[in-house]
Amino acid sequence: MHRFGLVIVAAAAFAGLLVGSFLNVIAYRVPAAMSVVRPPSRCPSCEAEIRARDNIPVLSWIVLRGHCRDCGAPISLRYPVVEAATGALFGASAAVIGLSWVLPAYLWFAALTLVLSIVDLDHKRLPNRILYPGTVVGAVLLTLGSAADGSLGAMPRALGGGAGYFALLLLVALAARGGFGMGDVKLAFVLGLFTAFRSWEALGVAVFGAFALGGAASIVLLLLGRARRKDSIPFGPWLVLGSWVAIAVGDAIADWYLS
Repeated sequence: MHRFGLVIVAAAAFAGLLVGSFLNVIAYRVPAAMSVVRPPSRCPSCEAEIRARDNIPVLSWIVLRGHCRDCGAPISLRYPVVEAATGALFGASAAVIGLSWVLPAYLWFAALTLVLSIVDLDHKRLPNRILYPGTVVGAVLLTLGSAADGSLGAMPRALGGGAGYFALLLLVALAARGGFGMGDVKLAFVLGLFTAFRSWEALGVAVFGAFALGGAASIVLLLLGRARRKDSIPFGPWLVLGSWVAIAVGDAIADWYLS
């Protein structure tokens, strides 16, 4: 990768750290039906408002050694992990997509799917309050970006992929009779949109990968005694992971398999 490409990746990763801090707020407040703007971030133990210097992604947690400056209460490791993960995803997205007008759309996709995965793991649901506007904004950004860089011809395939993935999971949900969440069905549209924009092969890898990864994880949890057969296991994160893999290396996986 040339030097300018490295600068783009580094800039995207830095932006991801900042966005990750806000994703922590969304993941905590939206399921609780709270505003994501007010009140400002504060310690959940002593309710002291977080100072600006203590709100630097990852670094502040390290400096404070994972404790509140005012009351000394522990701060969850989850906060810097989410920030670092968002930075890594943004950097990886820039490396895969490159300097393109569709890059902002894929950065939005990374942030949207990460926060939805966190909420699904915490609450076993995918809130419409995040999913609906996130999907609309993602579709608009992808359309505008593709129009700007001359790849607008890929949008019909993207929309078809989104509709097809949605229809497939709707059939699965109807056949499962309550054993499969409608939130996953709605999530499938935006996943299909962004993977099919890359190629039909990427969409195929996303679908296969989601069920393969989700199935394997469920088996492991059952064998370890961490879940029972009748337990509800969040499937959204596996749908997302399958799509991330497909966007990054879906075409290479499809070529390898078909050969």
